[in-house]
Amino acid sequence: MATIGVLALQGAFREHCAAVRRVGHEAVEVRTPANLARVDALILPGGESTTIDKLLDSSGLREPLRRRLEAGMPAFGTCAGLIVLATSAVDGIPGQRPLAAIDLVARRNGFGRQVHSFEAPVAVVGDSTPMIGVFIRAPRIVATGPGVTVIATMGSEPVAAESATIMVASFHPELTDDDRLHRRFCERVAAVVQPV
Repeated sequence: MATIGVLALQGAFREHCAAVRRVGHEAVEVRTPANLARVDALILPGGESTTIDKLLDSSGLREPLRRRLEAGMPAFGTCAGLIVLATSAVDGIPGQRPLAAIDLVARRNGFGRQVHSFEAPVAVVGDSTPMIGVFIRAPRIVATGPGVTVIATMGSEPVAAESATIMVASFHPELTDDDRLHRRFCERVAAVVQPV
């Protein structure tokens, strides 16, 4: 069983914790570097990417998190979490510093503002049953690098992707009872966690 941290500075972190527990792993709310030190992986939830960017600094988490990501810690970013993990953010505010953990470019609010929020079927690669994607001020995946694989689409639009250790989704899988992406992430983490 893996210990999955959920960044609990803003956003739907409780829903992510519940999804992690439903798929059989321990969930830990991460607010401090000490919390981060005890987890095998981290989920970065939605919220407001510029606010999360500032909170990473005020909580003291930015540098410990950057070091863990560079050392290969798995992470899963949803909505704003995708922007935080991206290489760069189109339409980001001046001074916003994505962590460059996955080689992709994100566009903030790429699907529109709050009033344009919607739900739509999302096709998961290798799975014949679509899942419902909840898109709330969702970012668009504008471009991906050679080491990034698209794992879900809405029509022809990529809405989830992964690299060696990082997974991201434009939408909010934690706001439905479909745990396929959480299960996929937790299984990947469990496969690389060294037993004590």
